[in-house]
Parts: sequence; structure tokens; C-alpha cells
Amino acid sequence: MPLNRRDFVARSAATAAGAALVGGASVAAAQPAAAVSKPKKHAVTESFTVLGTTDLHGNALNWDYFTDAEYDDNDHNDVGLAKISTLVNRIRKEKGHHRTLLIDAGDTIQGTQLSYYYARVEPIDQGGRHAPVHPMALAMNRIGYDAAALGNHEFNYGIPLLRAFEKQCHFPLLGANALDVRTERPAFPPYVIRKVRTHCGRHIRVGILGLTNPGIAIWDKANVQGKMTFGGIVEQAKVWVPKLRAAGADVVIVSAHTGADQVSSYGDQLPWPENAGVAVAEQVPGIDAMLIGHAHVEIPQRIVVNKKTGRKVVLAEPLKWGERLARFDFDAELVHGCWQVTGVRSTVINSNTVPEDPAVVSLLAAEHKKVVAYVNQVIGTCKEALSIAEAPFRDTPIIDLIGRVQVDTVKAALAGTAYAGLPVLSQVAPFNRTAAIPAGQVKLRDAAGLYIYENTLEARKLTGAQLRDYLEYSMRYFAQLPVGAPVDKAKLTNADGIPDYNFDSVYGVSYDVDISQPVGRRIVNLSYNGAPLDPAAEFVLAVNNYRANGGGNFPHIAAAPVLWSNSEEIRNTMIGWVKAKGAIDPADFASVDWRLVREGVPVF
Repeated sequence: MPLNRRDFVARSAATAAGAALVGGASVAAAQPAAAVSKPKKHAVTESFTVLGTTDLHGNALNWDYFTDAEYDDNDHNDVGLAKISTLVNRIRKEKGHHRTLLIDAGDTIQGTQLSYYYARVEPIDQGGRHAPVHPMALAMNRIGYDAAALGNHEFNYGIPLLRAFEKQCHFPLLGANALDVRTERPAFPPYVIRKVRTHCGRHIRVGILGLTNPGIAIWDKANVQGKMTFGGIVEQAKVWVPKLRAAGADVVIVSAHTGADQVSSYGDQLPWPENAGVAVAEQVPGIDAMLIGHAHVEIPQRIVVNKKTGRKVVLAEPLKWGERLARFDFDAELVHGCWQVTGVRSTVINSNTVPEDPAVVSLLAAEHKKVVAYVNQVIGTCKEALSIAEAPFRDTPIIDLIGRVQVDTVKAALAGTAYAGLPVLSQVAPFNRTAAIPAGQVKLRDAAGLYIYENTLEARKLTGAQLRDYLEYSMRYFAQLPVGAPVDKAKLTNADGIPDYNFDSVYGVSYDVDISQPVGRRIVNLSYNGAPLDPAAEFVLAVNNYRANGGGNFPHIAAAPVLWSNSEEIRNTMIGWVKAKGAIDPADFASVDWRLVREGVPVF
């Protein structure tokens, strides 16, 4: 019979599946083994399984709160922990509960209106004994996670809320490289050791090391500056993997919120790369397998050879949102009283192959109902239907709406200051290609679906020359397409893997983007108020905090003077703007200010 909500909150973390050591009691060290070898004849051998998720982003149920419907996409993926639970239950039945571990690689408490509600509307860090329990904690406790690494989005709502979430979890949140700024020691447990039961009675001690992304120092500067610092993933793995082995781990698994080897979005602002999974496997001896995340890609299995030992390390990344479950199958042999890994295989399982676990659905029914009612509040009307679908290719009214809201907000904030006379422009990006605002009634979820991130707004001062550099950098997003070549929208954008959220247009100026030209020479006819943009003129750029703090590594913006900043999410600013206006009328803000061209001829 499923435990109820109170049972989960009250249950001690000590009763979580598997005995554990967090931190490191010192026992005899076990030597790392090769990822693949053959067991000796008559050797004592065992097998066990480690399952992994990553980048759940608040997806507890297979539900899209922006559309208020069951989640679906073009590939018919499903999402959510309720689906993951069904898969985990099946594998535990197959392998045995005590021979199966479950871990996560971070980005858990941000991303849906369900997670937002319990961070901002009824926050879990307020209310004392009567504070609500985070739905992700409820679900992950019910499923029985053994450990989770911290993701960068764990810090979006501030450290107090993260600490509240940590207390509600019956498993440790790991972050070996998340350091307390005063003590320079890990502010969270760096690792945990779980015991896997074997047939011969000798437990296999599985060490799980958690590492998070150093980019937190940039992306969530306002929340962590002066409180925590974040070291390099490779550097800290070199420190902690030997400690795990010295603490008696027979097997070492790294759960790291880092991609395999993609280019860093923050360039050279930090001395460490953003995506270091392969580098860790290559440079740090003693690791058997790695669960990675952050990049939102699917890696069923990638074999990396450690450069120092020649041993193989298996990496897997199970996409995002609970769409996939990673499965690592280990073989181990008892050698001179110590277990050594003789084989590791990984794959990923699609969660759309199973139904939701009714126990998880039932557990979260009240929270789900409350959030559905919240997102369906009517906040205004719209005179015509607006869609973001074409925003990566052309200037669209729905993107202009974001620009107008941000310009109005910054102008009001700067009124009466020394900067009130400067022209205000706005940075905007297409965050969600499925966003739409219907004609007629507009609900809160319509605005929330347009701005899906918890970004806040800032005002920075740039010159005309710096704005040109900023725009030129943004246009890396487009592939180069010679005059006369056929246009394939599927290949035109996201050049070199640049995501939609790193494609900025600037509301308030006019320009053409010549995609027949190489990067750096694409912005033509850049003008303000009908006249060529003066390189020396000063402008205020309304910009989100992610970009202002250096996210995406756009030129000039991180070093630009800060004229104003706000702690209110841009999403809420938009909702308030619509409520105040009552009606959205594109005639008030929409205009075609940029277009894609090839030698002056419009592409579309």
C-alpha cells in the first residue's frame, strides 16, 4: 500500500534504500578495475544495476502546464517521474530491489509551473511546520532515489529554498565542487557510498560522487555570490575519486551536471569548461561509469579510455525531463576480498513505452490540481492569435510583445534618474517554439509558456558600436547560405548547436541579417529612429539576468554598467503588464524591424 504524504515527510533519511556513508569513513582502499575484462574460472561474480535520470526540470507528471494537456511533442516523447517510476519498478523486479540503485544528475526543481508554484507561490521554505513539501521531493522519495547531484538550476530560487528542498529529500544532494565561501569545503555532501547486496553475503560498496556546473557562479551570481564558489569539475574529481576509493568504494560512479564535451556557453569567463564529462573520464583514474546531464542530449553509451590507466569508462546521458531512463549494468568479481568491475554496459529506455505509476499520480493529485487552477487564471484578452513558431526566422509580434513589456518596465524604473533620457532597447529570444497566445481570453499559462525561464530583468548601458558587436555575435545562430541555395528551415538555425535561447534580437532598432555572409559581417542597415546607428551613441538595453551575467558569452554585456536590476521574474512582469492593460493589441507594439536577407533580397 503506498505511503501517504505525511509518511514520506516523517520517514527518516536513514531508511532510504541501501546503507550509506556520506562524506568518508576511512577503510581499506579498493583498487579500480577495468571497465571490461573476463572473470576467472570459478571466480565469485555478481551483477547489479544503476539507473539514472537527469534534467527532470520539475516534470513529475506527464503533463504540460503551458497547454494544460498531456505532454506530447513531434517525437511522441512522454515526460515525468510517474513514468520513470514504472520503469524503475520493472527493473527492480527483474534485478532485485537491493541490487538496483537509482541516481540523478541534477536540474530538478525548476522548469515547470508545478515546480515554480512551490518556489514562488507557496514556497517550501516558508510557513515553518506548515510549509508544503515540494512535489519533486514527494515523487523522488516515493520512487526511492539513492542520491542526486546538484544542477545549476537548483540555485535559481536561492540557497534557502534549495536547503528546504534538501531537507525534504530522503536521499543526499551531492556537490563536491559546490564550496562554502568561508570554509572552502563542500557545502553539500560530496559523495555517498551505497551497499549492494550479493548472493555470497559480501556487499558491493558503490561510491557515487556528485559534481555540479561551475557556470552557476555566472548564471546565478545574485544568489550565490559571497556564499558559495564552484570549482572545476575535472579538478574536483581528481580530489574526490581517490577519497572515495580510500573510503572503501569498490565501484565509483560519477553523477555530474555537465555535458559530454560541448562548447562552453560562457567562453573564457571561467577557467573551467562547462561540459567536462569526457575530460573527467579521460583524466581522472578510478571511475567506472558516469551519469551526465545539463546538455539535454541522448547518449545511450559512450566509451572513453582513461589516458593514465588505459581503462574504459562508460558514459550515458538520458536526455531530459524524464523522457529517458539510463541503465548501467555492472558485472563484478571478488578478487582477494575486494570487488572489481569486470564489465559495464549502458543504454537508455524511452519512458513513452510504459504507463504512469498510479501511486505517484495519486500522491501528487492535490498539488497537480492546485497548479492547474493557478495556471488557468484569466489575466486579460488578446485581439488576435499570436504564435512564436516563426520567431527563429522572422520578426514576429509575439516576440515584440516581450520587447515592449521589458522596455516599458525599464523606462518606468529609470524615470527621474540621470539615465531617463537615454533610448531604451530590449533583448529578446524565442525560448519556446510551441508558445502561443490565443485570440480572446488570455490565461496565465499563455504568458508563462512564452517566457519559460525564471529570468529577472536588468538595464545595462551600451554604445551603438557595442550593440552592433552584440548583434553580430547573436547571428552565429544562422547557417551561412549562399545566394541561390535552397532554404531548408530545419538546417538554417541552431548552427554549431547554438540553442534558441542564445539567439537574441534587439527590439527598438532596425537591421537586416545577411546570411550569405560569414559570421561577423552579417548585420547591415542597422538604424535607430530611421537613421544609421551612431557607434558613439549610448543606449539602455533591457536584458535578462542570464545574459547580463555572461550566459551565452555575448560581448560587452557582462562588463556593461548596471543602471537598474529587479528581483521579479520577467514572466511575472509580463503577467502584470497584461493585467494592467486588460487587452493585448499587436498594433500597439508589433513591427517588422529585422529580416533575413541574402545580398539585400529577403529570404522569406
